Amino acid sequence: MTAPYILRDIPIGIDATGTRDESDSMGMIDVPANHYWGAQTQRSLIHFSIGHERMPMELCRAYGIVKKAAAQVNLADKRLPDWKAAAIIQAADEVATGHLDSEFPLFVWQTGSGTQTNMNVNEVIANRAIQLLGGQIGSKTPVHPNDDVNMGQSSNDSFPTVMHVVTLLEIENSLVPQITDLISCIRNKANEWSNIVKMGRTHLQDAVPLTVGQEWSGWAQQLENALNTLLSARSGLAELAAGGTAVGTGLNAPKGFGKAIAEHIAALTGKPFVTAPNKFAALGGLDAMVQTSAGLRGLAVVLMKIANDMRWLGSGPRCGLSELFLPENEPGSSIMPGKVNPTQCEALVMIATQVMGNDTTVAFAGAQGNFELNVMRPVIVANVLQSIRILADGCRNFRKFSVEGTKLNEAKIKHYVDVSVMLVTTLSPVIGYDKASAIAHRAMEQNETLRDAALASGVSAALFDQHVDPRQMVGDGLAGA
Repeated sequence: MTAPYILRDIPIGIDATGTRDESDSMGMIDVPANHYWGAQTQRSLIHFSIGHERMPMELCRAYGIVKKAAAQVNLADKRLPDWKAAAIIQAADEVATGHLDSEFPLFVWQTGSGTQTNMNVNEVIANRAIQLLGGQIGSKTPVHPNDDVNMGQSSNDSFPTVMHVVTLLEIENSLVPQITDLISCIRNKANEWSNIVKMGRTHLQDAVPLTVGQEWSGWAQQLENALNTLLSARSGLAELAAGGTAVGTGLNAPKGFGKAIAEHIAALTGKPFVTAPNKFAALGGLDAMVQTSAGLRGLAVVLMKIANDMRWLGSGPRCGLSELFLPENEPGSSIMPGKVNPTQCEALVMIATQVMGNDTTVAFAGAQGNFELNVMRPVIVANVLQSIRILADGCRNFRKFSVEGTKLNEAKIKHYVDVSVMLVTTLSPVIGYDKASAIAHRAMEQNETLRDAALASGVSAALFDQHVDPRQMVGDGLAGA
């Protein structure tokens, strides 16, 4: 049978002004004539004009991948004719590549299932496909947003599918490279400074020596551990809800649709997506997203520790610890000339606090899986994607504008070692804890060096020099003793 419509080479865009009439199950509504979205998108713009937060564009683009995969499955199973599937696939590609970003204006604060965003995508793809086939935009002919673009799907399974797809893609493509680069940079500094002895601090008080390299190696290992914890959530994210349709039973989806669409999404993205083994869990909960958010929070905790350590160690330049010289990127004060602040550290701490707050929201929302559907999906994915985005950007800038250019104030570091009283710790096994403690107190009370206090307390110079050697107190290598 000859196809009634031919796919045409029509540039993106609608040369029209004013409005056009479109319809949905609620009736007719005016839609801006120069946009591809339809009636349900327009109703959402009216009823959910809340705040400034829009649905993340990364999610809308990922929807293009899912809709393309669905069209490919429906084409392979001959539920869509070649010409119609080709138009849908081209339009979905345009969504996925960002060429139709201006067509996704909806707010985060909408229906909790994400139905309106799903329909926003369906309408845009349908109207663009209609245009490509030479039809009348808004007519739902020859491509229908529900019957054709949404074929075999429900918002209840397509939206959580997209949530997993976009989250996994953003973690692996955006966040992981920046975290690994930061870890590598910190490890390089640790190796460079592996022989520089400094004083450790516990409880914000002087402790025993370690090397600068050992201190920095701890930061790198903490980050690596946190990253591994985050990546453990990938197996859950790889399981897709598609095929469960409304409540998990797969009603109106053909047999094998879930497995087939997951295989197509995996092929399109190069990621190991599979169909979720239990669609009732996939729709009723969002546990993989909650676990992912917890992993992002874990990264934030470590990053806050590192940023705070660096800004304290760089405090000064004359009245602080001043062990580190942090890069001077911009003036720090509108009133104090010459003042420069640890701004990259401060920005990273703020990012960490935001991620922790986002995780609290995600955890609470994840607990709202009432019966067969969790209806807190938009706020969950918006928070998770924001956390990924600001962590990735923050790690990049922190590495580039702070860590890479950080230098040591070796004179100050040596001074702290020279005047430390806690070096007496190494005498404790030799002369006893009580006598070592008395020496420490004498040194502090009489403002003596530790050596002078020890010798005045009856310790021989030979014994003191034999045991109180900071370089012998730091263990072997970056791992310590």
